[in-house]
Amino acid sequence: MTPDTAPEPTPPRLLVLRALGLGDLLAGVPALRALRRAHPGHELVLAAPAELEPVAAATGAVDRLLPASAPGRGVPRALDWSGPSPDVAVDLHGNGPPSHRLLLALRPLKLLAFAHPDTPEIDGPPWYAEEHERDRWCRLLQHYGIDADPGDVRLTRPRTASPAPGAVVLHPGAGSPARCWPVERYAAVADRLRARGLRVVVTGGPDESDLVARLAKQAGLADTDVFGGGLPFGRLSALVADAHVVISGDTGIAHLAVAHATCSVTLFGPVAPSRWGPPAGPCHRALWYGPEGDPHGRRPDPALLRITPEDVLRAVDELPGVRHL
Repeated sequence: MTPDTAPEPTPPRLLVLRALGLGDLLAGVPALRALRRAHPGHELVLAAPAELEPVAAATGAVDRLLPASAPGRGVPRALDWSGPSPDVAVDLHGNGPPSHRLLLALRPLKLLAFAHPDTPEIDGPPWYAEEHERDRWCRLLQHYGIDADPGDVRLTRPRTASPAPGAVVLHPGAGSPARCWPVERYAAVADRLRARGLRVVVTGGPDESDLVARLAKQAGLADTDVFGGGLPFGRLSALVADAHVVISGDTGIAHLAVAHATCSVTLFGPVAPSRWGPPAGPCHRALWYGPEGDPHGRRPDPALLRITPEDVLRAVDELPGVRHL
C-alpha cells in the first residue's frame, strides 16, 4: 500500500453519557465544552436521545450523537457502541452503579465518574445531592484536572427566523405533573400581559398538545400564537432567543432562555432553584417558596401552588427592559 492510499488514522474517541432531556443537556454544556477543550484531537461522542441531535450540534462541543435513552430518567440498558473501546468515557448521567457499569462494560482506557461504594474501582470525587447541576459536572472534571466554567452556557442564536419575535413565551408543561403550574394561572398571567399590549404565545412538547390547547382556549389566544406539538429545535431556539420574556416551570425551555440570555421567570417546586435554577443576574427570576417535595408526583406540588399569578407578574416587572403600559 502506497502512502497516497494509506487509510486515515482513526482519532481517539471520547464517549460522554448523558441520556436525559433538553434541560439536562443544556445544564451539561459547560462540562461538554470543557471536555472539548481538554481533548481537541478526540472525536467527542455524546450518548443521548436521538431527538437532541440538533441541540448537541448547537453546543459546538459534540462531534457525533449516539442515540441512547431509557424511560423516565433511567439508565439505558446498553449502548450501540462499535469499534475499539473508548479512549475516555465520562459519566455525566448519574452517580450510581448502573451508569458506571454501562460505561465500564465498554472497557474504556479511562473512566471519569463520581465515586460510589459499589464501584470502588472508580477514584472519582464524592457526590453532593444538593449541588447545582451545572456546578456538579464541572467539579467532576476539575477533580480530574480539567478546567471547567459553570457559566459557559451560551448558545449562538440560530439562523432560523423566530415565529413570534418579541413575544412573551408561556410554556405550561414540564417533565412531571408535580412541576406543572395550573393552566388557569398561566391564563391569568396571559390576560394581564396582553392588556399591556404584549404578544403572548404558548409552546409545548410533542406530548403536551392538550395542555397547550387548554391554555390557548382559556387565554383566548389566536391559532397563530399557539405552538404545540413540539417545535423543531431550530424554531424553538429562535423563538426563545428573540422572546421578550420566557415564563415556565422548571423544565428545558427555562435552560434555553439562559442559553440565549433571554429574560425569564421560572416557577420552582418541588425542586429548589439552588439545584436547577438560572445563574444569578438581573435577567432571570426564580420563584420558590419551598419546601422540597416529590419531583415525580402526579399532582402539582404544594410548593409550586404557593406561587400566584401576582407573584409572576411582579417578577416580570422586575426584569430589565420589560414593557410597562
